[in-house]
Amino acid sequence: MTEQAPELPESIEYAGFWTRFGATLVDTLVLLLVTVPLMMVIYGNEMWQDGTKVLGGWDILINWLFPVVFVILFWRYRGATPGKMLTSVQVVDARTGQIPGFRQSAIRYLGYFLSTIPLMLGFFWIAIDKRKQGWHDKLAGTVVIKRKKTDST
Repeated sequence: MTEQAPELPESIEYAGFWTRFGATLVDTLVLLLVTVPLMMVIYGNEMWQDGTKVLGGWDILINWLFPVVFVILFWRYRGATPGKMLTSVQVVDARTGQIPGFRQSAIRYLGYFLSTIPLMLGFFWIAIDKRKQGWHDKLAGTVVIKRKKTDST
């Protein structure tokens, strides 16, 4: 028998598939605005013409390592990437509601690959799950919630 994690209070509103999809598009655009110019400076037009998968060490650093560090650090210190901040959602620990730790964030990021492999089913799962968790969220023990609005008046 598996033990279910306790649920966050009922006042929590989980972020749905389309909100999270929009946030992902924004994050992808932000990353492209950084990585493409850097790659152009280093590799020039070779990056568009060369059919190889990896152009060199800078390619690995810019296109593979930088996005990992970018995403994990934003989750760890802000609870949200720029896209999630723009859509007013936040990644939190499913049990405590706190910003996830580094280990939890790393597991969540690696879980993206597992969510992608079978026809992106792990991401589409968000649309049907009671807590709007993708497979990567389930692996890491996280949920994505809508941020509470604070009254400034």
